[in-house]
Amino acid sequence: MPASPTPSRRQALSWAAALGAAGTLPFAGRARAQGSYPDKPVKIIVALPVGGSVDTVARALGDRLKAALGGTWIVDNRPGGSGQIGMPAVARAPADGHTLAVSPASFLTTNKSIFKSLQYDPEADFTPISRLVNQPMVLVVKDKQKYPDVAALLAAARKAPGQVSYASSGDGSPQHLAGLMFETRTRSKLLHVPYRGGALAINDTIGGQVEAMFAVMPEAVPHVQGGRLHALGVLSPNRSAVMPQVPTMAEAGIADLTLSAWVALLAPARTPRPIVDELNRAVAKAFDPELRARLAESGIEVATSTPEELQALIARDIKLHAELVKAAGLVPQ
Repeated sequence: MPASPTPSRRQALSWAAALGAAGTLPFAGRARAQGSYPDKPVKIIVALPVGGSVDTVARALGDRLKAALGGTWIVDNRPGGSGQIGMPAVARAPADGHTLAVSPASFLTTNKSIFKSLQYDPEADFTPISRLVNQPMVLVVKDKQKYPDVAALLAAARKAPGQVSYASSGDGSPQHLAGLMFETRTRSKLLHVPYRGGALAINDTIGGQVEAMFAVMPEAVPHVQGGRLHALGVLSPNRSAVMPQVPTMAEAGIADLTLSAWVALLAPARTPRPIVDELNRAVAKAFDPELRARLAESGIEVATSTPEELQALIARDIKLHAELVKAAGLVPQ
């Protein structure tokens, strides 16, 4: 079993009332700068390694925005520190729409409860543009004989508390949150093994170095379909169209265990509203039927939003995740 990375290297879901109108968002001036947007290369920073589902969404979106708006669009991967390398780079960039972030929910929500201090403020340092997608989650294992179903894994966890291991893409990640939810809902204890990215975590689950993983659907689908992993249950209210044979967690006997990992597009705080609106419209058009169908094949659900809806979602999930982390007894690093 791999050693857990040191805290400085670790990587770091419902909804309630809306938070307010457009005037409450961290936008500055309403006037566009002279010239058309973009007038120089646009950098989309992804604070995760190349090859994961968030990176895949960012690259597909970048291609569509380039076609729609012109110019040069570059995906810049800056992994490490649970987002504390890539996200501050966006926060400190000029607020002109030429540096953007495609971020998983955890860097904007859970990190506030996981870390005693952050190198960025998820609400004050960014201008929300749009939620992009939801990624439903599924519990997978390597050993189908040992863990044929959720009940078998739960029985093993209760028999030997802290011995059944599960992988995640880092502390505070959706995979980690799902594990915490499983523990609190079932009053069991698992062994959390964090990695620096979902690809590394899923690879060691396939290799048997860890026994289970609460994976986002795109990470798991090809390996379940290829027989390398066995799916026990989906963390959704309904069964997945790409895994119709896999029961929901409620069907498997665990109520109130639903989680979906969303991904969003943001800009630095005080980005002018006209640029934000132009990007929001372009994002909505980018996810056309062809791209929606392509993403759906891996279990990714397109779920675009207004900037205000994304702002409200971030605030709600910060509160929700703080309650979950506290209930699990997790001590901030």
